[in-house]
This record gives sequence, C-alpha cells and structure tokens, in this order.
Amino acid sequence: MPLPISMESGLLLQNVQPTSQKGTPVQRPLFDDISPHNVTAVVGQTAVLHCRVKHVSDRTVSWMRKRDLHILTSSIHTYTGDGRFSVVHPENSEQWDLKVTFVQKRDAGIYECQVNTEPKINLAVQLNVEGTAQANIQGPAEVYVKKGSTISLTCSVNVHSTPPSSVVWLQGTKVVDFDSPRGRGGISLETEKTESGTTSRLLVTKAGLSDTGNYTCQPSNANTATVFVHVLNGEHPAAMQHGEHGAGSKLAAWSWTLTMAAFALSYR
Repeated sequence: MPLPISMESGLLLQNVQPTSQKGTPVQRPLFDDISPHNVTAVVGQTAVLHCRVKHVSDRTVSWMRKRDLHILTSSIHTYTGDGRFSVVHPENSEQWDLKVTFVQKRDAGIYECQVNTEPKINLAVQLNVEGTAQANIQGPAEVYVKKGSTISLTCSVNVHSTPPSSVVWLQGTKVVDFDSPRGRGGISLETEKTESGTTSRLLVTKAGLSDTGNYTCQPSNANTATVFVHVLNGEHPAAMQHGEHGAGSKLAAWSWTLTMAAFALSYR
C-alpha cells in the first residue's frame, strides 16, 4: 500500500528545477550583452536600441520608457499611439530591437528591455539625441599648402544609427572627379563607417594652383561643411599644412609675431 504524500514532500517537489519534455533542465532567459548601452541619434533620423535575449522560450520580451514607465512594445506588438516606435524581431531570432523613426529631442532618455521572468530581468539602454545632422571638416576654416605637396582633408559626420549612403566632395560647385581619364589624377577618397559615425578623407597629391578654392563635404543625410584651401607658389612656412592637420596654431603664432613687430616699430 503506497504511503501518502506529506506536505513536506510537496514542498520538496516545488523546489525541483523545471525540465523540458525530454527531461533536460530548462535554461533561464538571459541577455546576450554585447550591444552598446549608449546610442546616439540625430533629430529626424532613425535610432535602433539593441536587445538580444537567449533562451527566451515562452517568456515575453518588452520595451519600457523609463521616464514615464510607459510600455512601448510587448512581444512583437506595439502598445503606444506613437507610430514611430516598433520592435524588430526576425522570426526565430534572439533579436528584440526597439526602432524609433524620426527621432525627436524629447525621445532622449533611458529605455529598458525586459523579460517577464520571476524575478523580472531588464537591460537599460541610454538614447542620446543630437540637434542637427552635421558634417565637420577637421582643422581651421582656411588651409594653406605648398604647391606640389598633398592636400589632406578629413570630414566627420555625426549620424550614428543611420550612416550617410554617400559622401560627396565638391571643389567650388563641381563634384571632385576621381575616375575621369582626362582628370588631373592623384585624387583619392577613403570613407570609413563605424558605430561612432562616418569619416571621409580626401587626398589631393601634387597640389597645383588650380586646386585652390572651396572644398565642401556633402553627406547624403547631413548639413555640409566647407573649408578654403590656398595653394601657394612660394615658401610660406607659417601657413603650411603639415601631415593630416592644418597649421592653425603656427599661423596664429606667425600673426602674433608680425603684430608685435609692428607694435615695436611704432615706438621707434
């Protein structure tokens, strides 16, 4: 005759780890924590906040906005009237990314990716919003190079989540031509896209007097930036561009020297 199961036996049974139908222990959900916890976007662009969850099983993944505790998405469904928010979840994947289109300044803040385990687990992601998509050419607004040397201009674009599809360089109003067989040659472009932004570097070797003028960096999705390049026919050491950087500090020092010399002469 089988013995009755006591209350103590029942409590012991409750502490047994859950198992699958095959008898193997069920793994608890956990975050595959390799994505950045700090995302920067520009007003009007698209931001993507990443969240990867392993062993999600039958649990639900949600996104919550921290400042007002508003649930934005749950599973693949959106729970806000703001149609700019949606979840990106390819079928059978571990990806549960929050996508925000046409980002606004008010969207900045902390967002939490949550899994309804017991206790609940969450992953916080900070969204930073910058005011304008803007290109920036490193160095001073005017660059001086010696005839026959190399013009080196580096342009960075502060669009992180949606990099520009292209970056075009103009000399004056004309696009710099890299491939034309009738062109001057010696012009190259290097473009690098990373999570921190896009960088485009223009190199013009054996600079001639005709290379003098405005050079404009024109990304496909950001405001342009312009620098004026002077190609000098004679030696002008105080205003030369050295390597990758303009000689703005040396030019300032040269100007200061001339000013002091003129001041000294006025008292003779």
